[in-house]
Amino acid sequence: MGKAPEVDALLERMGLGSFDRDSLVAPVGRNDVWAGGTTSGRKVFAKRLVGGDTDVRARMRRLLSFERFSAKLPSAALRGPRFLGCDEEAGIVLFAYVENARTGAELMVDETFDDALARAVGRAIGLLHGSPVDAADDLDGSAPELPSPALLEALPPGMFDHLSFGELQTWRLMQNDPALIAAVRELRAREAAAPRAPAHCDLRVDQLLVTDGGFHLADWEEFRLADPARDVGGFAGEWLHRSVLDIATSRGDTEAVDADLTHETVLRRGVEKIERLRPRIENFWAGYGETAGRVDADLAVRATAFAGWHMLDRMMAGSPQRGRISGIERAAAGIGRGILMNPERFTATLGLGGAA
Repeated sequence: MGKAPEVDALLERMGLGSFDRDSLVAPVGRNDVWAGGTTSGRKVFAKRLVGGDTDVRARMRRLLSFERFSAKLPSAALRGPRFLGCDEEAGIVLFAYVENARTGAELMVDETFDDALARAVGRAIGLLHGSPVDAADDLDGSAPELPSPALLEALPPGMFDHLSFGELQTWRLMQNDPALIAAVRELRAREAAAPRAPAHCDLRVDQLLVTDGGFHLADWEEFRLADPARDVGGFAGEWLHRSVLDIATSRGDTEAVDADLTHETVLRRGVEKIERLRPRIENFWAGYGETAGRVDADLAVRATAFAGWHMLDRMMAGSPQRGRISGIERAAAGIGRGILMNPERFTATLGLGGAA
């Protein structure tokens, strides 16, 4: 491969041959990824972690710690695609290609991500969070960077210089909001005091690879001992975000969408959309409670706050590709802000109100 000969070199060392260029696809994302057949006949997914040396090494360590830890997990617990090998120095990992898989995001959009799947995902995450950890597992115990009160106060010069206009607009919107910054500080304080568990820490439905035989969860570079509310809130936040995006669509409606969406219409439709999708979160939460073991009393509230943050995080994730923030993105961020600032008020609204 012209731009990444070390990928083919690793494939060769692993006895997998090299990529068949005619079958190769390279989706655009945070990291460099390639997927396709090899000259050995095996289909492989390759990822090269992108970032500064320190960041790449830390993410590689966490990813490999999950591969070791997952060997002792119950069979029904969350798992990634089958790990084939890596080149730690080059930041490259190889996984078996998951045949005939659809992402959870695709299923969400076409309305085939049902309550049964949501409950199964909740059970699998509960098993992960409830798994015992000992010192020999050597899991990263550092706190994830975001949400960062420090970055909400000021961006470092090196980061500022490389941001797009859309990203700068997003950060400016949040940095000019003292109430939001205070809510983030409160969430991080609650997180620091919470019981910790092995957690994915970057959970999104587009990382779920669903097949007829079950599902896998990809992208374990943020795996560590952390507040389990991050994963619960990540799942709930995905459905909350989808419900807000659907305000401007006819998905699930029995009547046409008014092209002139007034503030009152947006609020009314937002409530309707959240109510329509809330059963996914309720079933996830019920499944989680069946397997997670003892759940601390504040977890649902922290998860709700993380779901609120997720809305702001989605706005940041999309900002590099856009010149400015759209109206619907501002609406989603505004709803997320309200939830983050008062999570106790919205826990039941999101479907996390009952006992796990």
